[in-house]
Formats: sequence, structure tokens, C-alpha cells
Amino acid sequence: MKMVEKSLTNQLLEHENLNRNYSVARLVERVLDRNEGVLTSTGAVTATTGKYTGRSPKDKFIVKDEITEDTVEWGPVNQPIDEASFDKLHEKVVNYLMEKDEVYQFQGFAGADEKYRLPIQVINEFAWHNLFARQLFITPTEEELKTHQAEFTVISAPHFKADPAEDGTNSETFIIISFKKRVVLIGGTEYAGEIKKSIFSVMNYLLPQQDVLSMHCSANVGQEGDVALFFGLSGTGKTTLSADPYRRLIGDDEHGWSPNGVFNIEGGCYAKCVNLSAEKEPQIYNAIRFGSVLENVTIDDVTSEPNYDDTSLTENTRAAYPVDNIDNIVTPSVAGHPNTIIFLTADASGTLPPISKLTKEQAMYHFLSGYTSKLAGTERGVTEPEATFSACFGSPFLPLAPAKYADMLGQKIDQHNSNVFLVNTGWTGGSYGVGNRMKLSYTRAMIHAALEGELNHIETITDDIFGLQVPVHVAGVPDEVLIPKNTWEDKAAYEQEAKALAKKFHENFAKFENVSEATKAAGPVYKG
Repeated sequence: MKMVEKSLTNQLLEHENLNRNYSVARLVERVLDRNEGVLTSTGAVTATTGKYTGRSPKDKFIVKDEITEDTVEWGPVNQPIDEASFDKLHEKVVNYLMEKDEVYQFQGFAGADEKYRLPIQVINEFAWHNLFARQLFITPTEEELKTHQAEFTVISAPHFKADPAEDGTNSETFIIISFKKRVVLIGGTEYAGEIKKSIFSVMNYLLPQQDVLSMHCSANVGQEGDVALFFGLSGTGKTTLSADPYRRLIGDDEHGWSPNGVFNIEGGCYAKCVNLSAEKEPQIYNAIRFGSVLENVTIDDVTSEPNYDDTSLTENTRAAYPVDNIDNIVTPSVAGHPNTIIFLTADASGTLPPISKLTKEQAMYHFLSGYTSKLAGTERGVTEPEATFSACFGSPFLPLAPAKYADMLGQKIDQHNSNVFLVNTGWTGGSYGVGNRMKLSYTRAMIHAALEGELNHIETITDDIFGLQVPVHVAGVPDEVLIPKNTWEDKAAYEQEAKALAKKFHENFAKFENVSEATKAAGPVYKG
């Protein structure tokens, strides 16, 4: 079976018009020549992704074989597909690409720590997808490229559509990982984020085998060398809040926590840019320049200026750019062990406190719960916030059981005495449709206080529904904002919403069987 994969990969690598490791400038030229995208006033290119403007989680599969059968947690997230179906589809995709006028190859790495990095290659149908891969993954030096041997290959053919009846997929779209063949197949979707997230899923399977906790989080480091992690799903503020002018960025989305410390899995940033402005998020705004890739961002017909406020295509507008487009970065993207861990949630019910300090047991409870709201546009069919629980704040990308990652995190919190906070960047003054989104300035002030240690010994009160320790004062934040109930005009409505959410926490957590009693007891006080 290994020879089948090698033969198919070699076919693509021998394509007569294979564009190998094109520079950013050459790729931009090809994007424009092929009418795949247009140039904006900032020098970035913008491309549209058609009907798929977010991930397609129902179309993601892992090949079930002797390697994965007893290691992957099979279910709605990790759907199995048999080897025969994968092999047939693999051959079809390769044959399809071989008939194209040209294809593109990028060779690079996932993982900034050389001890744990994975050599990868991405072979694309689109020039703009190859540019995306070049900006998001780690680009080798000329010397590294001479000896580069890919250990995982992503093959992306957006215009190839599967036949569900024949190919064993759920739709025309497919994202399939074979750990045995070390290949990812992507087809039927032009959304470039599938390329990035497929490699993240691969790293989430491989890194724990090396005693490295893989994490869906951003990370930065302060002037004194203190490291902070920001966990949260798309739209909760990971990228925005970790891009701090007073702290150096390690990375904005995916990291490993090894026995040596934290390292970025990627070489770039993939930022949501809906309502982006120079005033609110200057680092991200200024990072979008020549060679950056914008997804589904419209531009002015006359000035070619990006219109970040236009959500006519999707609210999930995105910008991909190399991490060194940010001024304050750590080079290379590695740092020490985290002093502070922040769980970000966008609570659409408007009842969770904007910040609370967690005990170790509460940290494990909320990490496993991974509560947030799916925000509009991050997935197909999501048009307004929906309450959801995503284990480890990254369930769609976890091939292993969540308890595996949670146990590793708990051990590391104990070992390095990390402080953990739950921060609600969602609604205040009422639930979605009634209240308002938490002001970014308030969230920044609370996180600053947490990072500076100002909340370690401050007066707190215990939330009588969620059991969380809530500070009564944080500099730069009105006191009434810290206590959710105080921001609601209808107190009875608050009680009803808060108790309903507490009940959802308990119902969700019931699925975790191999968890200590102390962790189970660390959830909301109200049980319904």
C-alpha cells in the first residue's frame, strides 16, 4: 500500500508544469494572470471561495486502518472512511491534477521547534492556495530546502468534486487524512482554511506521541519573559488579544507545549478581519500588505481599498500573512513555559462573568467543556451565534480522545504553577439580540490585569450559579460590568438564562467518564 502512495505522489512531482516553491512575488503574478484574485491597495491579493466560506466539518474523514483503528476517537468529529475508498479517490484526484496546465508545490515545516517539527509539502491546483500555504506554514531556508524530505503531503484540488455514491463521502466536498499513507486529500471546496486545519489535525495526532501537548491557542511573551496562552475557537479573540503592542507574539492559533516550553506550529497568522480597523487592531491591520491573502474581502471598484465592514459574502472574512509581518514577534517562534493561561469564550447568553480566576480543577472542567458560541460564518450554515461545547477549545481538530489532551494540560499546570482565567468576550447586558458584545477595551484591561498578576490577590466574590471567583474591581473596567447580573435590566431573565446555561454545562460534561470527582465537582453550582 505504501508503494501506491509513493507512485501517486511521484506522478504529481513529475508534472511537466509543476511550479516548485515559487516566491511570494511569482505566486502573486500567477494569481493575477490566472484571474484567481485581484490586487488590493495594500498589496495583498483577495480571492473569493464560492459557496464554501468556512470549514466543512461534516465532510472531514480519517482513514480507518491498523494505525488509527485503536487510537483515534471515532465519531461525528472523526468520521471513518475505508482504505479502498481513500485509494480510489486519491488516484482520481492525482489524475485530475495531472491534466491541469500547471500545479504548485510548497515545501515547508509545521513546528518552529526543530526537535518536533514536521516536514510537509502542499500541492495545489490554485496559485492563491499555494501562496496561502507559503504564508501560513514555515518556509525553509535555502540550505534546509536542499535536504527537505516531506513526511506529510497535502493535495488540494478545489474544482474536483466527489461523487458520494461512488466515493464514500457525504457530499462533493472532502477532507481526508490518511496517517498510514501520510497524505491529506482536499477537494470540492475553495476555502483555504481546510489546508491549514488539516495539518493542525495531523499535528494533534503526532505530537502527543512525543510528550508534546498540541493546543488550539495563541501565545505571546512579556518583557520579563512571562508567557501567556489564549485558548478559544474562531471569533473569540485569540488573534486580536494576543497581538499586544506591549508583548511579543509567538503565534496566533496553533502551538505545542513540550518539555522545553512553547513553540508555534505555524509560520503565519490567519486572522478574522470582519470590521477590522487601524484604530482597534493596528497590528493586524498593518500586517496585511504585499503577499498577504484576503479571503472573501470585497474591495472598492475605484481605489481597490479592502472593505472590511462588508459582510455580503460572509462574516468569516480572513487574512493570511506571515508572522514576521507583525512588529513584535519572537524569532524563532519558541518560548518558555506559560505563566498565565486564558480560556476565551464568546458567551451568547450573556451570563458568564467577563473574567474569573479558576482553580486547577475548574481549569480542567472548563478546558474539557470548551464552551463558546459558534459565530456566524465560521462554519457552513451558521448565521448567528449558537451555544456549543468544543472539548479543549478545538474538538474539530482532535483525533485523540479529549481526556488525553486534558490530562497533559493538567500535568503541565501543576508542574509549572500556571494561573488560569476564564474570559468572556461575548455578550453583556443581555443575551444575543438584547445585550451588546463586550467592549474590546474592557477585555484588554482585564487580560492586562491577569497577565500582570494584579488579579492573584484581589477581592473576589463567588458567582452563585457558576461557582466562579469573580474580581470585584479591575482597573479600566466599570465595576458593574464584572458582575453579569448587574448589567441586566431584567434580573429574572438573567437567572433563567444563567441556570439554563449551567444545566447545559452539566449535560455536556456527563459524556466524560474517566474524569476525577474533583474535576466533575468543579462545574456550575446550579445543577437544575
